[in-house]
Amino acid sequence: MIKKVFMLGVLFSLAGFINGAMALSSSEKSAPEKFMAGKDYDVLPTPVPTRNKDKVEVVELFWYGCGHCYTFDQIFKPWAAKQGSDVDVIQMPAIWNKTMELHARTFYTAKALNKLNAIHGSLFNAIIVKRERLFSTDALANFFEQYGVDKKAFENTMTSFGVDSQVALAQSRGRSYKMRGTPEMVVNGKYRLSVEKAKSQPRMLEIASFLIDKERKKLPKPLPAK
Repeated sequence: MIKKVFMLGVLFSLAGFINGAMALSSSEKSAPEKFMAGKDYDVLPTPVPTRNKDKVEVVELFWYGCGHCYTFDQIFKPWAAKQGSDVDVIQMPAIWNKTMELHARTFYTAKALNKLNAIHGSLFNAIIVKRERLFSTDALANFFEQYGVDKKAFENTMTSFGVDSQVALAQSRGRSYKMRGTPEMVVNGKYRLSVEKAKSQPRMLEIASFLIDKERKKLPKPLPAK
């Protein structure tokens, strides 16, 4: 009789443990995420291929003539610098009119001439803060001369095949991202973030970090060392 009571006690304890574990698992699955699709960010209807499947890609979409992009740049740069080696951060100019295309060409020209680090922030400051009319090739060539770039070299690079190709790619990807404004971000070709949904620029970076962690779990596991 004692043996039967003992066995029943063990069975009840085991059943309680299993039920508790199942309840915990169920509660974990049903726990709401910190940020919600459709409310805090948008899920793209068709994922856009990333340039490196072994990393989580983060694209910042901006325009030099956008004041909100200028303020976002101040917090985006330090945030980007803190990202791990498994995060691929890309700055991409948004393009939907001729002026934005000109500024996109300027961005890729600076990149090709290894002047982007020196010019990026200064160009933002010149257009947004100083209100300089840098909306023509000639005006931009004069701006680049301040950084030791020959005017002819600037013009040749701006109309080069390499810059043409990068501008065309930016236009194509921008359409695929379903851009609605600037600044915006796209995480891993799947999620589009905007200030409109995020409610603030700092919160947009919080959401980006959340989505990076979400996508990081899906990255291919490195092969074990031999």
